[in-house]
Amino acid sequence: MTQDILREIIDYSNRADPYPLYEELRKTPVFHNGNGGPYVVSTYYEIQSLLHDPRISSDAKNLKAAGDDPLGQSEEEGTTLPPSFLKLDPPDHDRLRRMTNRPFGPPHAPHRVHDMLGELGGLVSGLIEGIATTGNLDRIDLVDQFAYPFPVSVICRLLGVPREDEPRFHVWAEALAASLDPDPDADPAQHGKGAMDARMELGMYLAGLIEERRKNPGDDMLSQLATADGPDGSMTTMEVLSTSALLLIAGHETTVNLITNGMLTLLRHPEVLQRLREDPSLSVPIVEELLRYEPPVQLLPQRSTLSEIEVAGVTIPKGASLWLILASGNRDPKRFENPDRFDPDRGDIQHLGLGSGIHSCFGAPLARQEAQLALSELARRLENPRLLEDPPPYRKNAVLRGPRHLPVACDAIRP
Repeated sequence: MTQDILREIIDYSNRADPYPLYEELRKTPVFHNGNGGPYVVSTYYEIQSLLHDPRISSDAKNLKAAGDDPLGQSEEEGTTLPPSFLKLDPPDHDRLRRMTNRPFGPPHAPHRVHDMLGELGGLVSGLIEGIATTGNLDRIDLVDQFAYPFPVSVICRLLGVPREDEPRFHVWAEALAASLDPDPDADPAQHGKGAMDARMELGMYLAGLIEERRKNPGDDMLSQLATADGPDGSMTTMEVLSTSALLLIAGHETTVNLITNGMLTLLRHPEVLQRLREDPSLSVPIVEELLRYEPPVQLLPQRSTLSEIEVAGVTIPKGASLWLILASGNRDPKRFENPDRFDPDRGDIQHLGLGSGIHSCFGAPLARQEAQLALSELARRLENPRLLEDPPPYRKNAVLRGPRHLPVACDAIRP
């Protein structure tokens, strides 16, 4: 194995198919290049164990000098918001996550996601109708025309953003998404300015909306975050802002990639696409296999060790940077038979696509429902869909991996 394999994984030229590099990486379950860079864990059982290990931190304060960091970027640069619970450790993480979960899911709000199904269906239908009305079915960009706008609208409805303000969220989400993709050719200051402006505008807008909901609360999630006063107390305005921004950014980016990777995979496997067209219930196992086969989050780079630990015979020092390559673990032949085969009939899909442990994906129930509905409706309504570019152009981001555009054509759009 070369010492530069991490840079090969990050290299954009390998974005369309990083899996051979992951296969090479798994030959050394814990890889370290010896230049002060991260310790990289790539095998299923070791990743699963570390995701549940209390000696692993998500708080950047516990990371010593990162040394040779191939990513070389900071998502939080330029923001004045406090860290979201995604980047905190217990007990602060547990308190904020519990408070956020109360209005979102079981046991306190078991119907929140389920009751959105009708609204999600309306959004999907509207976007597909929008594609039909353009009249140009010879070149459809499923990212720009479907997968990108859909999750933003969902998050807006979840938070209770007024319909007339939704277009503003689309602009902010696009600017924040662009900031997550490294661009070595761009001026660093200019590259980050759009994201800083978007964060500032988003923060000011949400602050005003939070104040309004405290005076006139509704049944939306933002109202409940802003006014709740339960066993863990109440959130500060800054904590509500940080949590709302997390829901927008994390809830949007991962779902876009899940839907887009899903359609790309189905178009490459037309026999599965035909089965889904005939049986929409197949969307449930298809999405689970997609989370294993083409996960929207490829790796978790923001981890560190709170004490010296031993993993697969390698001693990792306290404060070391730790990368967990989820997508590699999902293709580990020691865990999954024929791991490079897309098989929605696969049993026992205990994948790492949504993480695991205390930081498992908070929005997993909603992301699953969005992807199942989106893929089943696209399969049903697009007649004879076909890829125009394979591989399509990918985003530059190696962490949140997915096509930036997905050009397809179809013969007609069914009612």
